Amino acid sequence: MKTILLIEDDTVLRENTAELLELSNYNVISASNGKTGVVKANLVLPDIIICDILMPELDGYGVLNTLAKNSDTKYIPFIFLSAKTECQDIRKGMNLGADDYITKPFSEDDLISAIESRLAKTDILKEIREKNLNNLEAHENEIKTLNDFKNYINDNGEKLKYDKDKIIYNEGDHSNYIYLIVKGVVKCHKLDEFGKELTTGLYKEDDLLGYLSLTESFPYQETATAIKDVEMFGILKNDLKNVLDTNHKITFELIELLTNDLTSVKEELLQMAYSSVNKKTANTILKFAEKLNKRPEDPIKISRSDLASVAGIATETLIRTMSDFKKQGLIAIEGRNIKILELQKLKDIY
Repeated sequence: MKTILLIEDDTVLRENTAELLELSNYNVISASNGKTGVVKANLVLPDIIICDILMPELDGYGVLNTLAKNSDTKYIPFIFLSAKTECQDIRKGMNLGADDYITKPFSEDDLISAIESRLAKTDILKEIREKNLNNLEAHENEIKTLNDFKNYINDNGEKLKYDKDKIIYNEGDHSNYIYLIVKGVVKCHKLDEFGKELTTGLYKEDDLLGYLSLTESFPYQETATAIKDVEMFGILKNDLKNVLDTNHKITFELIELLTNDLTSVKEELLQMAYSSVNKKTANTILKFAEKLNKRPEDPIKISRSDLASVAGIATETLIRTMSDFKKQGLIAIEGRNIKILELQKLKDIY
């Protein structure tokens, strides 16, 4: 049942109009002057207000002006009810924001028709506002970029921790998760037919891991190991499928990421095949420095076997090459710690 606030100082007219509206199945709340009407409007928040113009204490224009300043009452439909029929009075009421204007004397049909049309208009406008708001919220929550996708995993994924040297997944395990690393470094690697380890990738903070297949649970093609204490969030691929189904833009972002990874792997394979031992060693040191440190010149702590497996050379060969770099003043070596002294010269090695 809709609630009508009727503000009218004429007692007989107020009571007769209230009875007429109640017989038409409306809940009616009455006020005998504008000041009382404003108080009741704020307390009750009626569905529509019918208000006389000429009243003591606060006239109808004052009531409308006061309610229009309040966010809770400014959208309530407002109909003026008055014996004044001059054009300037009608224009003034409409300019203040009134929805309609009924002159006394009025018929029951005129009053009910005005109320019903205003309530219908209000319901339609409310639905439009809510729909626009829902569309805006949906648009704001849409996952459009790779960064949005990472935030989604961070907010909805399962938090996982792995100590240094712990295996995250093994080659051949089913790839049920996509991971987002938030702390630490992960090394992915394979064993060749002779049992020699070959590092296939290094992943650090803010990198995605395990996305060889975005939706299917194919076996992992490599083993992932924490080479620093790792914290990350994992999202099940079933959940990821739902995200991709409803956020098509991120699908293209992930495809581009996969493409870039494939291009990078191809370039690394070409480098392994054709670069000199010095170039391979220098690039590998730089790669680990980039992944492990905020600044490349900070010391890195990494095993010689890990360096050799990424470079694609024998450990003994790598050690000899690093000794040469040390003699040239390009790096400093103390135990497992390696510090880059000449960053640009290391990059320029061919």
